[in-house]
Amino acid sequence: MSEGAAVAATPAAHTSITSAVVDFIDSARLDRMPAEAIAIGKRCIVDGLGVVLAGSAQPGARILADYHADNGARGESTVFARTPLHTSASVAALLNGISGHALDFDDTQLSTTADRIFGLLTHPTVPPLVAALAVAEREEASGQRFFEAFLTGFEVECKIAEAIHPDHYKKGFHSSGTVGTFGAAVAVSKLLGLSRAHTAHALAIAASMASGIRVNFGSMTKPLHVGRAAQNGVVAAELAARGFTGGGDALDPPWGFLQVFSHGQGFDPARIGGVLGNPYAIVSPGVSIKPYPCGVLGHPMMDAMRRLVVAHNLQPEHVSRIRVRAGSNILNPLRYPIARNELEAKFCPAFMVSSILLRRKAGIHEFTDEFVLSEPVQQMMARVERVLDPEIEARGYDKIRARVEVDLHAGGTLAEDADERYRGGPDNPFTQADLEETFTYCARLVLNDEQIREVLRLVDDIDNLPTVRPLCRALAAS
Repeated sequence: MSEGAAVAATPAAHTSITSAVVDFIDSARLDRMPAEAIAIGKRCIVDGLGVVLAGSAQPGARILADYHADNGARGESTVFARTPLHTSASVAALLNGISGHALDFDDTQLSTTADRIFGLLTHPTVPPLVAALAVAEREEASGQRFFEAFLTGFEVECKIAEAIHPDHYKKGFHSSGTVGTFGAAVAVSKLLGLSRAHTAHALAIAASMASGIRVNFGSMTKPLHVGRAAQNGVVAAELAARGFTGGGDALDPPWGFLQVFSHGQGFDPARIGGVLGNPYAIVSPGVSIKPYPCGVLGHPMMDAMRRLVVAHNLQPEHVSRIRVRAGSNILNPLRYPIARNELEAKFCPAFMVSSILLRRKAGIHEFTDEFVLSEPVQQMMARVERVLDPEIEARGYDKIRARVEVDLHAGGTLAEDADERYRGGPDNPFTQADLEETFTYCARLVLNDEQIREVLRLVDDIDNLPTVRPLCRALAAS
């Protein structure tokens, strides 16, 4: 369905979407989920836990952890960091959620059609993962119950993000904060075994708590959106479990989330009603696991730049200018012409290609204030031009399309198109070895090698664990 074909607030549609979501949550069972969803789900958990551990060392995550440690809270769930904190489930979800998005290294939901902007629907794993794990630890829930809840929340989150009109994101909402709230609320509702009525109330409470606006991209508040999504999901489900009520039809027109949060543009019911779990979004269109800790929309151009650098043995002194050509779906979110800190660098094409040229990589150790502000980086970024390319723009927003052009001091121009079969996506997925290497790279900031091996073993066997507590203990630093 095109952007202009979003549903109007007709009586026939009035209760169908909320009811369909509640039906799906109520009936979802791990033993009925496809084997591919289970396999990919474990990959997402490994990747998600890795970026939580790595992100816990970021300044924003430490500030929030110190703030809550000073305020004190009961120790029922673990905050995974160099100095583990035991606190309430909702605060653990908040802090682990912030860490999970602090590096912008967490996975990305894929779109199905050209009018749904690729990579900007949600970062789907972290909100349901950290919310469900915090509550599962407190409840001593089995690995199977936790995993079932995670996959259920993941699915509902992705389908809501796909169904809502694209103006939700285009006009300023950060979907990982807004829609991520539902992923967390659904996961915790499922884990707690809420009744259909209580689940509907949890959705309504979540709809009123959902928030996050794009003006905060490039600041500590962007990962706060994801942390709050996880925390709000826990709070919404726990309030509903206690009998706290919300309005009816939380997702439906005229006053539900899908209508109000789309700036009145509505939603496409065919993308959610009747297709929950059919297929599971984690399988089709799939999920993208990131090779770089920054905005996913820059990854193919970074790989294109690396191909040029390696093939031609490019050195900084060889290059006079670089042009990054892309559509508005790339250049609007990657909005910083010159980065002044590592947070802005995550949304700065000039830094992305400059880092590749200067170091032939762009990892956690490149996304630092020190490197971003260094003289070689600042000088190289000044030579990079962002170009809105009308031919690329006309091809739609469902893929990450870009072109890198490098002008040489010696004369001539080198050019490379970004590969739509980008690394980490379903068409070019990480191998298991790639995934474990990335997890180890992240986790070594917090864990020792023995703990890393134990976390990988426990996630692989998650559906057979009598309780998730061994996993939580393994994730706590020595």
